[in-house]
Amino acid sequence: MSSRNDVISGEAVKELLDWLGQFGSDSEGGISRLLYSKEWVDAQQSLKKLFEDGGLNTQFDEVGNLFGRLEGTAYPDETILTGSHVDSVTNGGLYDGQYGIIAGFLALRYLKEKYGAPLRNLEVVSMAEEEGSRFPYSFWGSKNIAGQAKTEDIQGIKDFEGTSFDDAMHQAGFDYRKSPEQIREDLKSFVEVHVEQGNVLEKENIPVGIVRHIVGQRRYTITVNGEANHAGTTPMGYRADAMNAASRMTCAINDMAVAEGDPLVATVGSMFLEPNTVNVVPGKATFTIDIRHTEKDALTNFTADVEAKLQEIAEQIGVEVDIDLWMDADPVPMDQQIVKVMQEQCDKNDVHYKLMHSGAGHDSQVIAPIIPTAMLFVPSHQGISHNPKEYTSPEHLAEGVKALIGTLYELGYAE
Repeated sequence: MSSRNDVISGEAVKELLDWLGQFGSDSEGGISRLLYSKEWVDAQQSLKKLFEDGGLNTQFDEVGNLFGRLEGTAYPDETILTGSHVDSVTNGGLYDGQYGIIAGFLALRYLKEKYGAPLRNLEVVSMAEEEGSRFPYSFWGSKNIAGQAKTEDIQGIKDFEGTSFDDAMHQAGFDYRKSPEQIREDLKSFVEVHVEQGNVLEKENIPVGIVRHIVGQRRYTITVNGEANHAGTTPMGYRADAMNAASRMTCAINDMAVAEGDPLVATVGSMFLEPNTVNVVPGKATFTIDIRHTEKDALTNFTADVEAKLQEIAEQIGVEVDIDLWMDADPVPMDQQIVKVMQEQCDKNDVHYKLMHSGAGHDSQVIAPIIPTAMLFVPSHQGISHNPKEYTSPEHLAEGVKALIGTLYELGYAE
């Protein structure tokens, strides 16, 4: 593909994001577009028309993933897929998820207008759901594409208003897949463009990130059981203070993470005390831990050290600790051949980039074990995400589309 700097304008990307953002715009200035809601249905149906007006052939799958296809001429049984998720968190921002859909559409439209039909099918997908904001289940869209969605995990679950998943899905006009484990044989690659949801690119003034890994995550709920007692009459040496133990544990986790260094991160995100009153020694403390790393062995070794440290502190303070590991997701490497294509195309088309990892979860991590997958990032202002203040400049939006166009050209048009 020839090098040029005016492939797409940032204003054109922003205009379409604003247009899509009206479906689910809420009174607090954000977007609330939850799976199978009216706002979700309106967005998907409107995207369908947009895709068709752009010269793409459209199709919904059984669960509501929307596909827009540019037909290939030489290899009709090979498809290069791009896109992201159309749902939002409650009171979310304009860029998370839907930028990847709009970027994919604009890239396909540009390639069609400039180069005509590709050799392989190029397809943009507006995935049904990723966030888990309405029902206690996430990645519904990508798990169906990857053949990982299980009907038994969905049946019976309800949203906060008591509406069942089944009822919401059927009211929206969709249903379970007849063959949930089946994976499309034509899918050869998946490329997802997304806002970073962190501040690395902005701080380093780099417009595009090429993702090499999506981090693995381990999440815990830690329960410290001591003994509640009178704050005035219980001497310090006789206390089994759950809060004292939990505080020492929290500090130890932070110190261990700092000593380990990047790319490991560890977060104690919430803590609850019982009885949680000013004049009682806390008898129980419950807190969460979120630990992430790009390498599985490093993640496993570090979390084992953390668990041992928690036990050690509990024994020192004279309390009991229960360690519940309730999430254990391995790191997911991106396909190195596609990463190389991205690098070469960015170099060729004068796109400044950084090789990096993703500290957040994405649909790509679900699809990558099944289909060769890679990701492109654009900066997020101050790292803000899942918030109406989420922002990426039009200039950076355009650079992301430009990088995507180069990648899809190489994957879809080259022999």
